[in-house]
Amino acid sequence: MGRRIDVIPLWLRRTGVEVLGWTFILIGVAMLVLPGPGLLGIVSGLAVLSLHNVWAKNLLGRVRTRAIRIAIAEVQTWPRILAGAMGGLMVVASGVLWTVQPSVPDWWVFGEQWWLPGGWGVGLALISTGLIALLILLYCFRRFRRPRSSSPRGGSNP
Repeated sequence: MGRRIDVIPLWLRRTGVEVLGWTFILIGVAMLVLPGPGLLGIVSGLAVLSLHNVWAKNLLGRVRTRAIRIAIAEVQTWPRILAGAMGGLMVVASGVLWTVQPSVPDWWVFGEQWWLPGGWGVGLALISTGLIALLILLYCFRRFRRPRSSSPRGGSNP
């Protein structure tokens, strides 16, 4: 068996990882104000950058720990679960509305150009964002939801 020879030089691979990671981060930051899963883009960029950067690996570890704590807290009560599900469904519904592009209603006081700007691209981004949020909620529910204790009501604690 011969030795594996890397065709792509190390400096080019490292540069590619850096460019890809920072691109994900920039797109994620843009999606914080535009429709789309911005935080997911930022975390993806950190994950790529952590392949070659200790600072990114450390930051990604802290972000992961904080995200898990938040996820555990958010699926422990039904009002929080329902609020998360309703939020995801509302984002999907607004994406569908954006994609369908209904005519401008009579009550709309701004110019016609300000009624659902961006077209189907924005609508699909909203739909995908809402679906990602619902999938993350489902994952967190299945992974982190602790059932209530099965102690009988009215019983005394030893």
